[in-house]
Amino acid sequence: MNLTFPMEFHAKKRNSKPEPVLEPAIIEQVSGDDEDKEEQLLFDDFEDGAVMDGDDDYFDDEEFLEDEAEQYVGDGGGGGGIALAGTWWDKEALKIAEEVCSTFDGELRIYAFKTLSNSTIQVRIERLTNKSGSPNMEDIEAFSTTYRARLDEAELVKTITENTTLEVSSPGVERVVRIPEDLDRFKDRAMYVKYVNEADAEDLSSERDGVLRLVSFDMETKYCTWGLADVRVNREKAGKGRPLNKKQREWRLDIPFHSLRLVRLYSEI
Repeated sequence: MNLTFPMEFHAKKRNSKPEPVLEPAIIEQVSGDDEDKEEQLLFDDFEDGAVMDGDDDYFDDEEFLEDEAEQYVGDGGGGGGIALAGTWWDKEALKIAEEVCSTFDGELRIYAFKTLSNSTIQVRIERLTNKSGSPNMEDIEAFSTTYRARLDEAELVKTITENTTLEVSSPGVERVVRIPEDLDRFKDRAMYVKYVNEADAEDLSSERDGVLRLVSFDMETKYCTWGLADVRVNREKAGKGRPLNKKQREWRLDIPFHSLRLVRLYSEI
């Protein structure tokens, strides 16, 4: 089992060096046979006569993680993007963050940026030279230290509010995948996918979900094809300790980009 951890830095006082706070969450790669660990199951039991033709009836949408609705693309947190509180100083704080990021020779990029009305700035950065997008501890520390110094300067000339609190971290192990920008980057990773059928796009109760793998996507037609990911939550429906069965391996879902409600990386922990 190979583990890495996301780092979060908190910096409050001017000219003080931020101290790292480690939060165990990121799993770059997991291998092992910890089959005894209980997991919530996504799919209805497979039987010899089960039909897997891309029909939504294949999924039990009542049975998966309940907190995905709290994440969405552009939320300024796990979903990335920019979320400003509407204060008089937050656009300047964002501008400074972008300027700091540009000093890292294109290796780092702001994944998410959020300001809060209590003078808190939350930044998530990603490393573009790493396929997973995860920055290392040195990346987090370097960005945090440089950005904190620039914020201190801005506070002195009063272009931003005083006593800002800075939090810098990684995108997170189950980061939201931006559609279609991130599809090619994470095409080899298992993903949690929440979607609706095109005919039911306006009916939120028709949402389905699953742990899937990306088979293909077409930027011109804006369609993508998904299959079942080879992960424990799917394999267990074929029987404990058994691989995906033929019906599972052949199951496909063809869906347009706009019918994808949420796509995020999936971690088997």
